[in-house]
Amino acid sequence: MPENDRLLVERIPVDDRGSSLGLVTLNRPAEMNPLDWDTGLELGRIFDELSADPMVRVVAITGAGKAFSAGGDMKKYQVLQRDTVDFPQFLEDLHRIFARISQQPKPFVALVNGIAVAGGIELMLSCDLAIASASAKIGDAHLPFGQMGGGGVLTLLPRAVGPARARELIFSGRLLTPEEALDWGLVSKVVADDQLRAAGIEFAAEVAKKSPLAVANAKSVLNAALWDGTGVHQGLRLEREVTARYCLTSEDAPEGLEAFAGKRRPQFTGR
Repeated sequence: MPENDRLLVERIPVDDRGSSLGLVTLNRPAEMNPLDWDTGLELGRIFDELSADPMVRVVAITGAGKAFSAGGDMKKYQVLQRDTVDFPQFLEDLHRIFARISQQPKPFVALVNGIAVAGGIELMLSCDLAIASASAKIGDAHLPFGQMGGGGVLTLLPRAVGPARARELIFSGRLLTPEEALDWGLVSKVVADDQLRAAGIEFAAEVAKKSPLAVANAKSVLNAALWDGTGVHQGLRLEREVTARYCLTSEDAPEGLEAFAGKRRPQFTGR
């Protein structure tokens, strides 16, 4: 894509079999990569496109410049928030696009390179996991500007860090250091600023060794409790059913066993 586009998309090779990391970069660094309505809709389209590409094994999202994303476009909100038709529709579209991430078959990783607040933390929370750079600052930051979270933070943050910590972060408006975010379980790893992209590629390379069908099934079961409210008994039943179907009907399950027995690298096809 041209450098002046709001979103940049790369397919980065991660192995010798053509597997790739689909990297989406929010590309309005001067404005701290705002998530306005048009950007959100374009993100949804790109996410669907990358997820449908069989060679893309992981999708990652990051930001250009010093921010992952500082959230919504505050200037546009001055008009949008007065529109009784468009503003609710904007929130509905944002929820649909972010929730769709959990339904995609590929793992989605937030590569948090700087400020991630408001819509930025909501996008991060919607991903399957997050890796932070040493310069990351993560928080909600709606209330200090007379706003409130409408893209998922009020629902997802308590599930990620617990109700008490979520309330503290939302009510205070403070930003977490990368080390605090790691301690709270918001991110899975902290790396040097210049190693963030490499960390995403490394993760995608590990995922690319696995059966894409098994990965998709595992993601579906893992996300059932968070997104569908699946209880323990229902979750265990879902896990049994999905695992049995995969092992009994797929080509990849027996291929993995045969590769293990033959001490060779498995050749997974996703079937």
